[in-house]
Amino acid sequence: MKFAIGGDSTPYITQSICEHLEEKGIELIKCGALKGEDADYVDSSHEVSKKVASGEVDFGLLFCNTGTGVTIIANKVPGVRAALCVDNYSAKISKLANNANVLVLSMRYTGESLAKEIVDTWLETEPSTEERRINFHRKTDEIDSKYKLCQ
Repeated sequence: MKFAIGGDSTPYITQSICEHLEEKGIELIKCGALKGEDADYVDSSHEVSKKVASGEVDFGLLFCNTGTGVTIIANKVPGVRAALCVDNYSAKISKLANNANVLVLSMRYTGESLAKEIVDTWLETEPSTEERRINFHRKTDEIDSKYKLCQ
């Protein structure tokens, strides 16, 4: 499994999550400040999102002060379904019900141990095979495709 991971700064928690993912055998493609660049949240989010949308990586993980900014930017890229997750339930539902392919964590509101739990829950959850949720995913893809054509 390969992740693009990015943020606009490199606090201890981002390094800890990177190590946590690498211990699980996940290959990380670091973006923005995580690869030593001077990048703001817009740049980092866009870089990660392009890698997810192109299929270069399987998933994305973004870090942000509140998580709002990177989520907005990521969801502007067609094919990206970024979800700001603040607990295990939101992590589970983001994958199960929404088929999210980018996980967003707030550095202001999420401590290290909770961040690891959220990441683990997100990794362990598969998109739902329930008919109604598959319909939600399909409808979401249709909307995404409609606006992708506008570019």
